[in-house]
Amino acid sequence: MSCKTPGRTIGLLGLGFVAVLGAVSCARPSEPRSSRTMEQHPAPRLEQRLSIVTLGVQNLARMRDFYETKLGWKPVAANKDIVFFKVNGMLFALFGNKELAADAQLSADGSGFRGFTLAYLAHDPAEVDGIFAQLESKGVRIVTRPSKTFFGAYRGYVADIEGNLLEIGYNPLIELDAQGHVVTHRDIRHLEQ
Repeated sequence: MSCKTPGRTIGLLGLGFVAVLGAVSCARPSEPRSSRTMEQHPAPRLEQRLSIVTLGVQNLARMRDFYETKLGWKPVAANKDIVFFKVNGMLFALFGNKELAADAQLSADGSGFRGFTLAYLAHDPAEVDGIFAQLESKGVRIVTRPSKTFFGAYRGYVADIEGNLLEIGYNPLIELDAQGHVVTHRDIRHLEQ
């Protein structure tokens, strides 16, 4: 496929992904753009799923080391600019905070709570305790120790070396399959106060 753009093209991820700023015109070499019509392609829609969660980090090398050595995760793709970990049918990426903000055309300024957490669900409370013991033995900062919630969940928080929160817990309302993939979330209307 050939593409022309009056804007600039930026190599974002170094893995064949390219972000293009500005209008883009693409056509297949064997098929002129004018021969393709909207009727040939269904209207696009945003499906209820995520493909990649990207965490903007201050120090990519140190964060990569944390996720690999402390959490034991193995990257599926990486270069000097970004690291990808495959998690439950999607990707979790570490990317420079300033570069990520620039890609979104936003300021990288900000402090305090970031307004999000990552979450890992275990199959039972004993598994949660075992994970916390393992992470604590590796020097991972425990933010809150696991405790039971009013609706029967059991969870606590750890932080990576840049203060991003990872909730590790068990939730009886979220069904997991044998591989730890979310199957469904049970009804929670009865929990309304």
